[in-house]
Amino acid sequence: MPPEPTVKREFEETQRQRNSLVSLLRAVLIILMAVFGALGLVDATNQGENIGFVRFWWIGLIAIAIYFLIVVGLDHLTPRRKLSTISGILFGLFAGIIATIILSAVIDLLTQTYITPELPEDVRSEVTRYILTGKVILGLGLCYLGITTVLQTQDDFRLVIPYVEFAKQFRGTKPLLVDTSILIDGRLHDVAGAAIFQAPFIVPRFIIDELQQLSDSADRLKRARGRRGLDMLARMQKATDINLTVDDFPVPGTDADQMLVELAQQLPAILITTDVGLARVAAVHDIPVLNLNDLANALKPNVLPGEALEVTLIKKGEQHGQGVGYLDDGTMIVAENGGDKVGERVTLTVTSAMQTSAGRLIFGRIGDDPNAPQNDRHGLPPSTGRRDPRPEDTKSAADV
Repeated sequence: MPPEPTVKREFEETQRQRNSLVSLLRAVLIILMAVFGALGLVDATNQGENIGFVRFWWIGLIAIAIYFLIVVGLDHLTPRRKLSTISGILFGLFAGIIATIILSAVIDLLTQTYITPELPEDVRSEVTRYILTGKVILGLGLCYLGITTVLQTQDDFRLVIPYVEFAKQFRGTKPLLVDTSILIDGRLHDVAGAAIFQAPFIVPRFIIDELQQLSDSADRLKRARGRRGLDMLARMQKATDINLTVDDFPVPGTDADQMLVELAQQLPAILITTDVGLARVAAVHDIPVLNLNDLANALKPNVLPGEALEVTLIKKGEQHGQGVGYLDDGTMIVAENGGDKVGERVTLTVTSAMQTSAGRLIFGRIGDDPNAPQNDRHGLPPSTGRRDPRPEDTKSAADV
């Protein structure tokens, strides 16, 4: 039985620590507001023994309480604040204020030029009040336009300040976006530890949520798959030679596959998976996909015609006289004349091989067959002994 996954417990512990820290900060805020509010409301001019309060002290107390409720209410209403959004608001506000200051200087210059001192005092004061009101309204509009512009274009904008960026954008090598199926597969940890991939791995939060749902399923097989995926994720997080991050970026969509495709387009990233269906959907959206099964097939050693292989035949093939066996890596071997040797370990000579979407197929004949081609001293058959796969070979391999 696989070890109990620790990712869920670690996330829950981290969330509890954050909630405790927020509660502590709220308590500190209440104490500080109470202390400084009391200092401001106490009448310090009274030199007697009785300590009094300033006039209308209750107004100040109500204002402090309302301000505290507003601050805490905003904290409750926005539980999932993003640093990128806050940075975008501050940058847009800063840009609006700068534009307002520049335009205000121009307005002041025009005012001093065209409003002469000869105007009546009441007219000048009224014009000045209108100009001041116009400056405030102009500043509000420019700040609004600055904030909305940055928020609507933050996915295409990057602020060149250390440790500050509005959108998750990666330069150079594209990151690898991890799917649920490849975490359950279990081979990614060993492949990543071999330093084959130089790109960072990204695991979206909704993928972890999907694994948690599987681990809590009533079905035994689904529960085992979910726990295996969580355990594999925990191992990759603890590995010092694997660059893996958990992404909380909000993605629209209700299905995990749809959300993965959307996130891969936003980053952009390479989708790494073992799900053939997801790979086809990603290909439709022009998203690069790395299928770990394709990588494993590419790393398998090639078998040349004429080489000798030892295999145990475990069943009969679909065609008459065929025997079927498997290598240690799962490659299917079809022995053309091995139908009567099922259950035996035989030595056969490779005649041809073909690659299919389901894997690789190798055809051969048992070595004691008099019709098998004779190899030369290098282990290769003569050129006249080679032949292409026959139509019936292909048909039998697909049927098997």
